[in-house]
Amino acid sequence: MSRRIILWRHGRTGWNLAGRVQGQSDVPLDDVGVEQARESAARLATLGPTHILTSDLRRAADTAAALGDLCDVEVELDPRLREMNFGDREGLTWAEAWERMPDGMQAWVSGDESKIPGSETHAEAGERFATALREHVTRLGEDQTLVVVAHGGVARVGACSFLEFPPESWGAFGGLNNCAWSVLEEEHYGGRKRWRIVEWNAGTLPEPVMSDDERPGLGQTSASG
Repeated sequence: MSRRIILWRHGRTGWNLAGRVQGQSDVPLDDVGVEQARESAARLATLGPTHILTSDLRRAADTAAALGDLCDVEVELDPRLREMNFGDREGLTWAEAWERMPDGMQAWVSGDESKIPGSETHAEAGERFATALREHVTRLGEDQTLVVVAHGGVARVGACSFLEFPPESWGAFGGLNNCAWSVLEEEHYGGRKRWRIVEWNAGTLPEPVMSDDERPGLGQTSASG
């Protein structure tokens, strides 16, 4: 096995349930989210995480604590892993945002993310997250696993930015469910190293890939939903 990064989304919150944009608002887990974190932590603990890193927002930090306590691994906070800042949209449902700022929302869905006051773009959030990831991954030894507890939006675009995918391709990656995870593994191939996705929005542990498309000896795992 090579170095591995697990991007784990926090458990459910009341705003998730109500369809309200959270962004960098510090919303806590609800009772279901606490249980989701506990159950998912029990699965992820079997992968032997050596480092646990989390956003400093409560919903992520409390999710991370469930794993840290189980594995006896110190949880480190990094504010660069916070969710995207959605500015004036935070606290609003999709319908409420369209009612209050129709011009800004129309610009946003058309690709101009500068019209919502106080908001951050996907590119800005992705680079912020990826910069933190690049820094922390240098501390990983061979065969070590870093669990990064964050948020659905920034984890999606941050992974794409870290992997240097062109921004026009980012929309091809779906969002992460509450307490689902994505797995990146470092591949040694052709005399060089690279990171690649082996799981996306998973809720089960990685399993060996049995496919004609896989190269032997790399220990790939399946992408389960």
